[in-house]
Amino acid sequence: MFDRTALITGGTGGLGGAVTAAFRAAGWRTVVPVREDPPADDGAVYLTADLTDPAAVAAAVAAATSDPAAPLRAVVNLVGGYASGGLVHETPIDDFEGMLTLNLRPTYLVTQAALPHLVETGGGSVVCVSSRAALAPFPGAIGYVTAKAAVLAFANAVAVEYKSRSVRCNTVLPSVIDTPTNRAAQPDADTSRWVRPEEIAPVIRFLAGEESAPMSGAAIPVYGRA
Repeated sequence: MFDRTALITGGTGGLGGAVTAAFRAAGWRTVVPVREDPPADDGAVYLTADLTDPAAVAAAVAAATSDPAAPLRAVVNLVGGYASGGLVHETPIDDFEGMLTLNLRPTYLVTQAALPHLVETGGGSVVCVSSRAALAPFPGAIGYVTAKAAVLAFANAVAVEYKSRSVRCNTVLPSVIDTPTNRAAQPDADTSRWVRPEEIAPVIRFLAGEESAPMSGAAIPVYGRA
């Protein structure tokens, strides 16, 4: 019997699989929206949802809040992605805005829809994923850098606005995550310096749980050796 629920977006991705497993191992009811066909039953609650669509987001939050015995206590925003490009003057506006749509819009919509439930049931935690690039930009990725900086700013604003309502919001900032996609994109990289999903997942679970109750508005670097 579960006594709390976590809504985990991007919960089947390169980082998300490890995060979902960490929450399940800690006894959380986990609700995981996916864009395509849900994976085989592994104990999590999967549903198909496009998290750039407000109606689909509302349905996902409804699923996460459907069990009165396990109220929603954590929202983990993992949806995002990376695309390289040229310098600012070489980057089409559609490519720039595409990075905002992928990285910022789902985080905003899901958090916005979940906050009333967190407040109503006594509080909880929101965890967002930004990037080290938000603090230390590199050339050729202006859309990604801007989007991840916006995620960090958004999370900080949520922390301020909902502090008195017992809702916390913290952010993790990974460097390059050791995923199959990143290995394929950078075949010559020294992957021993990258941070593994299994190293990030416990940090996110900690930020969602009662052990981190005094923390809100924190930006946690999870860089590995990179």
